[in-house]
Amino acid sequence: MGADTSGRGVIRRAVAGQRRDVVLGSLLGAAHQTGEALVPVLIGLIVDRAVVRPDGGALAAWLVVLAVVYAMLSYGFRFGARAGERAAEQAAHQLRLDVVRRVLAPHGGAEAGRPPGALVNVATEDARRVGALNMALTLGIAAVVGVVAGAVLLLRASVPLGLLVLIGAPVLMALGHYLARPLEHRSEAEQESAAHASGVAADLVAGVRVLKGLRAERAAVARYRTTSQASREANVRAARAAALQTGLMLTLTGAFIALVALVGGRLVLSGSIGLGALVSAVGLALFLPGPISVLAWVGAELARARASAARIAGVLAAPGETTGGTAEPATPTTGELRLHDLGHAGLDGIDLTVRPGEHLGIVVTDAADTATLLHCLARRCDPDRGRIELDGTPVTELAPAALRSTLLVAEHDAQLFDGTLLDNVTAAAPAGADPQPAMDAAAVDEVAATLPGVTAGRIGERGSALSGGQRQRVALARALAADRSVLVVHDPTTAVDAATEARIATGIRHARTGRTTVLVTSSPALLAATDRVILIDGGTITAEAPHEDLVRDHPVYRTAVLT
Repeated sequence: MGADTSGRGVIRRAVAGQRRDVVLGSLLGAAHQTGEALVPVLIGLIVDRAVVRPDGGALAAWLVVLAVVYAMLSYGFRFGARAGERAAEQAAHQLRLDVVRRVLAPHGGAEAGRPPGALVNVATEDARRVGALNMALTLGIAAVVGVVAGAVLLLRASVPLGLLVLIGAPVLMALGHYLARPLEHRSEAEQESAAHASGVAADLVAGVRVLKGLRAERAAVARYRTTSQASREANVRAARAAALQTGLMLTLTGAFIALVALVGGRLVLSGSIGLGALVSAVGLALFLPGPISVLAWVGAELARARASAARIAGVLAAPGETTGGTAEPATPTTGELRLHDLGHAGLDGIDLTVRPGEHLGIVVTDAADTATLLHCLARRCDPDRGRIELDGTPVTELAPAALRSTLLVAEHDAQLFDGTLLDNVTAAAPAGADPQPAMDAAAVDEVAATLPGVTAGRIGERGSALSGGQRQRVALARALAADRSVLVVHDPTTAVDAATEARIATGIRHARTGRTTVLVTSSPALLAATDRVILIDGGTITAEAPHEDLVRDHPVYRTAVLT
């Protein structure tokens, strides 16, 4: 893809793309942490200079200084957190777009081996986790400044206490990083298991009607229960690892603060520091666990982000179904389609020329050969032998996006989307194009009449508010509205009644006048409206003639379309 699509590359892009907000948030966060560290020092000074030796004027002046510091740290926290959160959300948004672009890329391949639910999980939760690293970095840098500021201020109060913090804080950070390693592995397993559970759930929801028809609900529930339990157990293991890491870090931090307090108490008893310095030291000792615990949390977030980044990288770096192709189609396109000695899977030696503007029917007696032919035409795979040409240019030389802007293969199982009927019809239509002719050709007016709001009526997820025949008509209207130079349609009317099918056959012919149209179907109504029909039997072309002639003269054809 040109860019670094490794896990580290994903993290680098997520951070570098929001560098400005990360830097701004870090600076403001550092101001907040510095202010927090200054508060106990100022209180100690007030004790020494205005309380131990009462002085009303000095007390008022120092209180003003304290108020200014409070205002500074409040401003730093408010706007620093806003900048860090904005960086996190923007990075997550960009990663979601990257994943969606890769999934929708013309050369495909990202969905191979990944159910829809898993891809959704990658584009949402994994993107959120990697984006959240920007917030973690913002807070982590501020926490480092807080620890350093606390150590410096402690050094001013007492060199032994300062040295203790300077030595102890890096040790705690190193321990936090070491303890986060198991969490990274557990987090990756958790996300994989959650994605699998989401995929199973999406598959079950998509096929709920089929499951009910087969009365297989109990088996489906058992399957999901097993998957969900595995996801739950992985989640518990990850939570246990996070709790263990956090608990150990809190224990170590508590022991460290206790050591600081013990050393400070001995210094007070020995007279090395005064009452104000003691107050400052105790305040700083209470302050330091905050930024140190933030550093531990940053380590845990980094572990989660690494695991999620690896999953995002797996999608972004997925190999395409097809490779190569940079040329643009001829301009203007005539819509001539040629198959030269095409051989792939069950197809063997297919030679066919579809003339510009022709309305061609293709009948294939083997469903597997139909799928192979459609995949080759859509360039979801390249044939083992021979080639396909569009206006004289091999489709393997055309850029995938350019090919799809000229040749559209509308497969039988095309899905609809949640939204209005009109939104679905115009999803791929040229900007400003009138969708009405396409809807008329596909008899969508009858579908619209059943919806509240007519064409503005919502059809539900995957067209769940429509019947099977209605969904087919909307999908056909969408393909027609796309207005491609070459349109290949596979069985667009299998769930439509005979009268509507005859109307659609005439409508397609009228809507596609002057443009190349290939109907891969066994529907007599659709085939009767074509210029000629090609019969593919046993992987080869065995007959070619108008529909009426083939019905009269060819037994295999007659069996394929009339039974």
